[in-house]
Amino acid sequence: MQARPLEIRKSLERVRRLPSGGWYVVDASYRIGERPTFYWIDGKEYVAWRSGGTVHMGPNTCPHMGAPLSAGRVRDGKLVCPWHGLALDGGRHGRWEPATVHDDGVLVWIRPGPEEEGVPKPILAPRPANGLSGVLRMMARCDPDDVIANRLDPWHGAWFHPHSFARLKVLSVTEELLTVRVAFRVGGPMCVEVDCTFHCPEPRTIVMTIIDGEGVGSVVETHATSVVPGWSAVVEATIATSERTPFRWLLPGAPLLRPVIEARMKRLWAEDLAYAERTRYLRGAGSPEPFVPTDWTRPPGNPTPR
Repeated sequence: MQARPLEIRKSLERVRRLPSGGWYVVDASYRIGERPTFYWIDGKEYVAWRSGGTVHMGPNTCPHMGAPLSAGRVRDGKLVCPWHGLALDGGRHGRWEPATVHDDGVLVWIRPGPEEEGVPKPILAPRPANGLSGVLRMMARCDPDDVIANRLDPWHGAWFHPHSFARLKVLSVTEELLTVRVAFRVGGPMCVEVDCTFHCPEPRTIVMTIIDGEGVGSVVETHATSVVPGWSAVVEATIATSERTPFRWLLPGAPLLRPVIEARMKRLWAEDLAYAERTRYLRGAGSPEPFVPTDWTRPPGNPTPR
């Protein structure tokens, strides 16, 4: 079965109408620690840090004289401004107001604006209780819609990614669910065939869930976050599980296996970003150049963090 552009567009239009609660995925939970980290989210600068196990986020601009807080340091759980030493404990301080943050254990989310009725927390799809996880974060010169549209097109899988997929067949397409049978390459000629579904729990997320075969319950969550006009962050979380005893033996070594999981994800997205960026280019060819930061980890004028 060939890709159906009309069906993909219809699915995307339906997904856009889903409630989101105003939540955006920021990054992997494990990447936000006691060292302040800078992020662009929906056109605004934010700083994130962890204190006592709790993630804090707020504007990257110091309320005193505008210093980039991400160039500061965390001392006794407080974020200390690099210019004059103002210490922020994560609570409101004058004009500086913290953002609402949710740490689900795998990903950190931010809600920059007010709460939308009925959505106090991010809308999550079911995840395995115990699994090996990895999270990839990459920048893409496209809109969040282009990232979601890429995943709403499973037909390209085996053709565009032959190194990862030996065979792929779309079994059914409904308004809310795609069901696919795919043979994943695990090494040389060896493959594992599974049935999986794709669905969108909210406008900026699409989730693949294995429903039959090896690893039932494993998920791959693809999240698309607007960062600045013309650019998006792709944050993809793989959470793998299995009923096999050898898999349980691997769980204590999860942090050591994380780079292996993330490397495999990165290879796929190196190709899929080209797909998503091409889609954006064709839709807006000739439009003004988007804002392009020279370094996504630091705001303009921010010196190297100490």
